[in-house]
Amino acid sequence: MHLDETVISRGIVQKYMEELMDYMDTEVAIVGGGPSGMVAAYYLAKKGCKVALFDRKLAVGGGMWGGAMMFNKIVVQSAGKRILDEFAISCEEYERGYYVADAVESVTTIASMTVKAGCKIFNLISAEDVMVEDGRVTGLVLNWTPVQVNNYHVDPLVVRAKYVIDGTGHPAEVTQTLMRKMGVRLNTPTGGVAGEKPMNALKGELDVVENTREVFPGLYVTGMAANAAFGSHRMGPVFGGMLLSGEKAAMEIAARLRK
Repeated sequence: MHLDETVISRGIVQKYMEELMDYMDTEVAIVGGGPSGMVAAYYLAKKGCKVALFDRKLAVGGGMWGGAMMFNKIVVQSAGKRILDEFAISCEEYERGYYVADAVESVTTIASMTVKAGCKIFNLISAEDVMVEDGRVTGLVLNWTPVQVNNYHVDPLVVRAKYVIDGTGHPAEVTQTLMRKMGVRLNTPTGGVAGEKPMNALKGELDVVENTREVFPGLYVTGMAANAAFGSHRMGPVFGGMLLSGEKAAMEIAARLRK
């Protein structure tokens, strides 16, 4: 068979651009492809919502890839194990209530099933700003990650969304950007991003689910971005709370969209 290089190139460009055009108007736009962001995308897509996930890195997965100190194993407590079961991710009970799973299997399986559920993942794209109309977040301002990293003077593009999820982890970048640009008061005790506290796995795991909520009209925080916004603790390589956080965000947003 003869291979035409231009056909290969046209196919890539055309099909990518068709998908990007389609998702310039979506129901939910998620920033950050870590465990909470991907789980949120998975459950939203399963419920029939139109959802796009934008991750600044080449590979999604966030901090789950490396486990802890590059030991690519993760721990999920009993409360979060049902999410692993949903994705049919194998795990072993190490001690009662502590389940050890392979980080690589976890990331790749969640990513694959999220795409198959109907979410479109766009990698190497960074959210540099948000759109705000009538006191509500209504979309994202996007650029290629290399443009942002190299500080090139290249204007961005926008996508419109009914809801945006900040799944950017410890920095809570989308929420911080909103505050910096607009000077708004968030739905947090301080009215701003309180910043995360030191390690406390038990408190952090409980709080990350509690703190998953709408912090400004149209903007949800999930995962470590939620604990950063509300000033709770980091929890290290235990991921049950992250998975449950993503599920909670998805269920709340899907219910609002379907009213």
